[in-house]
Amino acid sequence: MVPAMSTHSTSDPLHVVIAGGGVAALETLMALHALAGDRVAITLLAPDREFRVRPLTVAEPFTIARTQHLALADIAEDFGAELVAGAVAAVVPDEHHVITSGGERIGYDALVIACGTRLRPAFDGVITIDDRNMGATLRGLVQDVEEGYTTQITFVAPAQAFWPLPLYELALLTAQRAHDMNASVELSIVSPENAPLELFGAGISHELSRLLHDAGIGFYGSSFAALADGELKLQPSGLRLRPGRIVALPLLEGSPLAGVPTDAHGFVAVSELGEVLGLSGVYAAGDVTAYPIKHGGLAAQQADVVAAAIAARTGADVDPQPLAPVIRGMLLTGDETHYFEAELGADGFESTVSDICPWDPPTKVVARHLGPYLAHGDRTAARA
Repeated sequence: MVPAMSTHSTSDPLHVVIAGGGVAALETLMALHALAGDRVAITLLAPDREFRVRPLTVAEPFTIARTQHLALADIAEDFGAELVAGAVAAVVPDEHHVITSGGERIGYDALVIACGTRLRPAFDGVITIDDRNMGATLRGLVQDVEEGYTTQITFVAPAQAFWPLPLYELALLTAQRAHDMNASVELSIVSPENAPLELFGAGISHELSRLLHDAGIGFYGSSFAALADGELKLQPSGLRLRPGRIVALPLLEGSPLAGVPTDAHGFVAVSELGEVLGLSGVYAAGDVTAYPIKHGGLAAQQADVVAAAIAARTGADVDPQPLAPVIRGMLLTGDETHYFEAELGADGFESTVSDICPWDPPTKVVARHLGPYLAHGDRTAARA
């Protein structure tokens, strides 16, 4: 059952504070603007000056795509929001205000926590994938492959891999670059998954398995890696690998906030409409939530759910609905781009794969409002 929501009954707009500057925060901002209009007054509390389309950073080391950068000040202005520089440090739910990292207190009628995650290396002494600075992190490795200095790389997903797609993309892009440069390199992937991306259904898993096979990339599935003295020991098989270079996904953790309940990893549990469990008027969307998949398109869908729930509180003609996740992904290989959709059904995700993008606009971040804004650069497109 969808919980009943209280309605804001005063003539003043509902003051909504959105904490964060990523996909979930900006999609919430744009969706609220579209659904509630002048019924809300929005403050965007963000620690950075720019929004970067981080899913595209996987291509930066190969110089085949440029990451899009947008000034948050411009986005806030486009959607009538006040931008405050800083991060949320604590929430005082009884008094309905947040305390920023700079010690400022900001009151709210509704608060949306969309502050993302923190990265922590899964292994010491290896290259950790960091989409905040992918080009600088991996460009040297790509150059070593091109010049023949690196001939063996293993890509590793730790046990806690919320979104392993970038690992497969990097392996495929590296294989394609080595082929283009007539360089010899042995590539392999270690993953706790039984099959590549099997969580998202047979369609994408079978296609990805084919792509890895055709590229000559080995796959060690159902494997949990431990690293000691440059050697990877895989459990439960006991197999030992000693690759020349190791590239690993990071571990993700939430950002614990005083006054907000979290699980052991710092993630926030929410209701089916995105309200933080145990806190009235406080919502969360995106990677900071306890949802087991961390993905930009999913974060946008969570943001749309939250925005609808808040808009309904203002009396707007909105019927809030629980999250019905659909995972849409763009798989970069360096040769052809593959597009997949995975929809959650009674027996898990079912996926389809196409060489033609089935959504519009054909962006890496698939979001109802943010996607058109990124593609066309104006708020009219975002409100479509």
